[in-house]
This record gives sequence, C-alpha cells and structure tokens, in this order.
Amino acid sequence: MSRIGKKPVAVPSGVTATIAGQTFEAKGPKGQLSFVLNELVIAEMTDDGVKVTPRDESNDARAMWGMARTVISNLVAGVSQGFEKKLEITGVGYRAQLQGKNLQLALGFSHDVIYSVPEGIEVAVPKPTEIVVSGIDKQRVGQVAAEIRKFRPPEPYKGKGVRYAGEFIVRKEGKKK
Repeated sequence: MSRIGKKPVAVPSGVTATIAGQTFEAKGPKGQLSFVLNELVIAEMTDDGVKVTPRDESNDARAMWGMARTVISNLVAGVSQGFEKKLEITGVGYRAQLQGKNLQLALGFSHDVIYSVPEGIEVAVPKPTEIVVSGIDKQRVGQVAAEIRKFRPPEPYKGKGVRYAGEFIVRKEGKKK
C-alpha cells in the first residue's frame, strides 16, 4: 500500500479543484494548472479533498498511485503559493544579470552565456551571484534551474560554478609537489 497515495490532498481556500474524467484542474490566485491522470488510477473529490485510488492491485497501478497523488498535491501548492529555486554562483568574475526576458551569465567562458527564460517562469537576480527561479509549475521551475546550472556545474577542486542554494560540493585535494 502506498503511504503517500492513501492521504487525501487538502484543497486550501481560494483554490478550486475540478475533476473531469481523467483530467484534474486547479485554479488559484497564482494561476491555473491541469494534469491528465493515468488510466490506472481514479481521482475523486471528497470532504477531505482529492482522493486518489488505484483501479486494481497491479504493480503498475500501485506505482502510478503515489505519483498521481504527488502531482496533484504539487498542482494545488503551485496555484496557491508557487515554487522557487535559488542558485548561487561561485567564482572570481562569475556573475549574472537580467536583460529583459534573457538571463546573461558570465561564467568564465570567452563569451557570455545568454539564457532565454521560458514563458510562465520568472527569474530574478537580487545579487550578481544569486539567481531565483520561480513559477507555479514545480517541474518547469526545477527544469529551468537545472538548465541554468548545467552551463557551469560546480567543480570539485575550487567549487567554482553554479550550484543550488545549500548544495554541498564534495571537494577533492589538489596535486602535491
């Protein structure tokens, strides 16, 4: 039995959740999101919130059960509060700045890296060495943060590069003379 799947998803005030067939839709103060559930699970509205159950006891249905409940929970949280990921830039001369809808990164290459921010995602640069990616879709926020980090992941010798806030980099010892 899925421990996560058993819990109903509470719908906070200000958020309306609707289920039409296999499509779950959530509307809130931040926006609107929808998700098409797998055919192996059933979602229904109850007094506690949204309850997800598997259609049968097959391994595939049980695997989709917890995943579908978590995605619904993320949609409800996204339209009510939103999500954000913070990135830190470490290195001499490494910095970021926002130019309209483009993020310009100086990461030690011979040229600046220009990243075009996708629709529905906000990027803020409070300090030249800090980037905040925010939006209502948890998957897209994480994907954009991963794409920015991919330009220059942190290296293990000096720790230079783009890292998630709070990420621990295992450092290696350099050469010995």
